[in-house]
Amino acid sequence: MSDTDSAPDFLTTKEVAALLRVRERRVYELAAAGEIPCRRAIGKLLFPRKEITSWLNGDESEAAETTVLPRIIAGSHDPLLDWAIRESRSGLATSFDGSLDGIRQLANGTAQAAGSHVFVPEKKDWNTGPAFADLKGKPVVVVEWARRQQGLILARNQEAGVRKVADLKGKRVIRRQDTAGAAILFNHLLAATGLTPDDVVACGDIARTETEAAAAVAAGKADAAPGLESVARQFDLGFLPTMVEIFDLIVYHRAWFDPPIQTLMTFTASPAFQTRAQELGGYDIGRLGAVRRNGI
Repeated sequence: MSDTDSAPDFLTTKEVAALLRVRERRVYELAAAGEIPCRRAIGKLLFPRKEITSWLNGDESEAAETTVLPRIIAGSHDPLLDWAIRESRSGLATSFDGSLDGIRQLANGTAQAAGSHVFVPEKKDWNTGPAFADLKGKPVVVVEWARRQQGLILARNQEAGVRKVADLKGKRVIRRQDTAGAAILFNHLLAATGLTPDDVVACGDIARTETEAAAAVAAGKADAAPGLESVARQFDLGFLPTMVEIFDLIVYHRAWFDPPIQTLMTFTASPAFQTRAQELGGYDIGRLGAVRRNGI
């Protein structure tokens, strides 16, 4: 048996430092910046020997799939998720600009996870189908975050007159960005009632988060906005429920086991998290953490 055959599959930080002829501190810096292939296990950094060799030889095809992804959760804005990321002190940053934008960021490797609630009418399911084609074959897992009560956030003076989606005809409605799951569902609901987006009056700036949508209605800029029960309650606005949706986290396998995501998921079992979900309203977190699909 050759020395190569008997060599360990993983190198330590000290061994990588010796191989690169740099101080160990520099190796830690490279790992933190995602510039070198590595794994984290039981609080330690380990470096796959074959991937390090490929990296040193300039073979980016293998190394690119194993470098540390940015500690960013992209995709759709969820008030409970946003709060939990901060309160858990997970170290995760956020880049909320709609479910489809999150899928794009995952595919491009500029985020390690994304929140998504894209409705697929023909399958009566969420977060699957053609919109996710760029993630086919990617090593990701689809984990349920919550079931949320989606609907129409209404100005108080509109509650009596808007009892169904069709009643929005001619009303001022806050727009959501095209990449938002709320916009995709809203357009589907309009079509189901025989309306088109032109049958409502698009007004105000585009609301890129749930909070922005509710704030615009509260400020009198619109009669209604597609959004969540939880934010309607937060702003003391009316609410017309339309559908219970599934909000998933789509996470790269290797990021799932790293401390940031694990810190966040551990926090979801805390009394503080459970209390917050109940206070917000419109959330069913009974299946939180359940794997809905392994891959897209």
